[in-house]
Amino acid sequence: MALNYIWIGFFLIAFLVALIKLIFFGDVEVFPAMMNATFDMAKTGFEISLGLTGALTLWMGIMRIGEKGGVVDIISRGISPLFTKIFPEIPKNHPVFGPMLMNFSMNFLGLDNAATPLGLKTMEGLQELNTDKKTASNSQIMFLVLNTSGLTLIPVSIMAYRASNGAANPADIFIPILLATYFSTLAGLITVSLFQRINLLNKVVLAYLGTLTALIVAALFYFQSIPQEQVTVISNVSSAAILLGIIVSFILLAVRNKVNVYDSFISGAKDGFNVAIKIIPYLVAILVAIGVFRASGTLDYIMEGMKAFFGLLGVNAAFVDALPVAFMKPLSGSGARAAMLEIFANPEFGVDSFAGRVASVLQGSTETTFYVLAVYFGAVKIKNTRYAATAGLIADLAGIIAAILISYLFFYP
Repeated sequence: MALNYIWIGFFLIAFLVALIKLIFFGDVEVFPAMMNATFDMAKTGFEISLGLTGALTLWMGIMRIGEKGGVVDIISRGISPLFTKIFPEIPKNHPVFGPMLMNFSMNFLGLDNAATPLGLKTMEGLQELNTDKKTASNSQIMFLVLNTSGLTLIPVSIMAYRASNGAANPADIFIPILLATYFSTLAGLITVSLFQRINLLNKVVLAYLGTLTALIVAALFYFQSIPQEQVTVISNVSSAAILLGIIVSFILLAVRNKVNVYDSFISGAKDGFNVAIKIIPYLVAILVAIGVFRASGTLDYIMEGMKAFFGLLGVNAAFVDALPVAFMKPLSGSGARAAMLEIFANPEFGVDSFAGRVASVLQGSTETTFYVLAVYFGAVKIKNTRYAATAGLIADLAGIIAAILISYLFFYP
């Protein structure tokens, strides 16, 4: 529903601004430019979807090898002790922990499509434990906020989009996205824990969070202490090495478990091809709307106003060009994706520009909060979601701020 209003708003506002420019400022080029934008963006959306097919097919195939090889089970066992502490209302060893841990593991690996059915199954299990069937339970809120904060190890789709748009190194956003999603997830966890009075100072929780936080802080201090050109080189090399190491480990684990690696790859690759084809109408729809919005001059006015505002505050405003992604992300995943791709396709920026990289990290920093809440709560007919949206948006804000700051650290010239 939110995306419906956004899409309508783009056209109506753009038309109104163009009308004012024509009547009061004599701009006779604005309406032809907007009309041309509809055709150009429709073509761009189709070309992007086709170009995406190869990269998405590859990575979905690799992810299927990992899934069949038992990677998800390993991750689930690894994080199980933590989740028994932050979900105190769920009885120990309750069956709902199975799909819940699998859901988080799938999301962690970037397998969004596979994670959703497991998430819905988790919500059904949590609803059975819920004493008030119309009101969200504490466990349901914690589960969904951690879902929307989107901790991600491998941002498959974003790397695929960067590859299809000609990025010199599609994986250079791997470490920045991992860091940004960490801060988003940490903010979501702390926020919900404060609402629910969960003790995060428990030794098990501290062991997990303390270790991870120490590694993250150490990495940030290290990257901040070396010259910018070294940051880029080390990030590029380590990102590529880690990802290739993950691929090899997936293959070796699958071989150990007597999985037919080639057949598993083909099975996942077919899903990747289908996903690439299915998104064409959604991508064309939102890209055309954004193209008209930009061609009318409305988006430029908004961006220039924000640059002036941050300039008055003495803040480097180079990140502002990527903010449409941040604005769209909590409302619409497809809208945010289209905003990112519009920046990639814009000759003024491009996929390897600072704005293009910030947009990529913003796209990967969180999940689509309102969509996730609507789908998951709607599936179990929850009416009163309590503070779920508030906590989710706090996590989003933390992820967006982290994404911008980390992008400056890794990518700013």
